[in-house]
Amino acid sequence: MNTGLDDAVRLAAEVVHATEGATAYVAVCPPAVWLEAVAERVGESAVALGAQNVHPENEGAFTGEVSPPMLSDLDVRYVIVGHSERREGCGESDAIVRAKAERALADGLDVILCVGESKAVRDAGHAERHVPAQLAASLPGYFDPTRLAIAYEPIWAIGTGDVATVADVVAMHAALRATLASRIGDDAAKVRLLYGGSVNGDNAAELLAAANVDGALVGGASLTAAKFVPIIAAAAAI
Repeated sequence: MNTGLDDAVRLAAEVVHATEGATAYVAVCPPAVWLEAVAERVGESAVALGAQNVHPENEGAFTGEVSPPMLSDLDVRYVIVGHSERREGCGESDAIVRAKAERALADGLDVILCVGESKAVRDAGHAERHVPAQLAASLPGYFDPTRLAIAYEPIWAIGTGDVATVADVVAMHAALRATLASRIGDDAAKVRLLYGGSVNGDNAAELLAAANVDGALVGGASLTAAKFVPIIAAAAAI
């Protein structure tokens, strides 16, 4: 819930400019009220458009919600489901996250499904058991692996400046890949695994080069071009 209209459009323009000729694949996910304006700005560029949330029904008496067809009408390609701020702040369960993912995929949207653990779970040594279990409970019953990305976001590293060590990220992503393999076999290799915990221009290159890290879900550092463009550059250099 950041940026005004002018800020959102200006940032989108700067991201489009930064990706011209770059090999990195980039999507921007502005607040829902700015989706149409940002869609016009990214236009025919290589930058894809995503939404931060979606409702698990296509229509009905759900005041204030946004449906998959509404997003599709704005040329949205991606939608984020299960972000920790939705799970914790809005009480969204694994079942709700799964329902959102299933509906979005069925209606032609690609999904970025978030999972992650709290500091208490990490400190108790249960992270590599908790997060794969959360993923298993949130996965759609059926999905095209090329249209699903999993974003691991350690909650204790979001907006805190703390970052999981590369070894921690590699271990967790390996566990998530194994969970996917138990469900869809060799097709698990087609699912992109993203890391999303205080990624910035200083640590992006090391994180993105790590095993089983296929990209990043960038939070606070995506709010200004000065912080976001170096991450794009790091991705392009991999």
